Amino acid sequence: MILESKHAIALTGAGISTPSGIPDFRSPSYGLWARYDPFEVASLWGFREHPERFYDWSRSLIDTVRNARPNPAHIALARLEEAGYLYAIITQNIDSLHQKAGARRVIPVHGHVETATCLDCGAKYPIGEELWEMVKRGEIPRCPKCGGLLKPDVVLFGELLPYEELKAAQQEALLCDLMLVAGSSLMVMPAADLPLLAKKRGSKLILVNLQWTTVDGKADLVIREDVAKALPAIADLVLKGGARR
Repeated sequence: MILESKHAIALTGAGISTPSGIPDFRSPSYGLWARYDPFEVASLWGFREHPERFYDWSRSLIDTVRNARPNPAHIALARLEEAGYLYAIITQNIDSLHQKAGARRVIPVHGHVETATCLDCGAKYPIGEELWEMVKRGEIPRCPKCGGLLKPDVVLFGELLPYEELKAAQQEALLCDLMLVAGSSLMVMPAADLPLLAKKRGSKLILVNLQWTTVDGKADLVIREDVAKALPAIADLVLKGGARR
């Protein structure tokens, strides 16, 4: 299916980054929401009321994300993109590991931890070592211009997805003739609706996930395997079976 496609894209979720040591959110036993109330520590209204709770909760997570390295699944998708078999990678992850693996066209629909924005004046700042050291000391980062709260550019509960990224993701879902979904439970809207949007336009759908998803019944192929094993194997077969585009 990948070799025959003309415009294939990928959609990735938390499961593609767990082999890099980044915990997911929804696994019943070890997911982050099994231990924390998301509306208390990771909602926009919670952040405005008690930013210290957000930073206390997210400090170790962001530190893990900042120090994580791409795993074989990220590298496999970057290889497919570099060879011309993937036109875009839409990701629900905030870790920038696709970019670190070498992927060029990545659409992070849930934001990232590379920058932070002031909630009052809208000024944007890179999350460099100085700002991060402030967070690690337990301080609440504030805007140097107006003193407003600085929030990392990740999408919290109660926030809309970034418009340009969501628009680009929806356009890719409408254009693609194949969507490869890897490591996503497909439970979080509106990103979870992208495979259905693609199917309505006649796209083929491949799912690689250890757990069942609500979209399994609509997929052309479901692979129950660790993405860090399955995606490199898929990339090897595709690159062996076809010429570089």
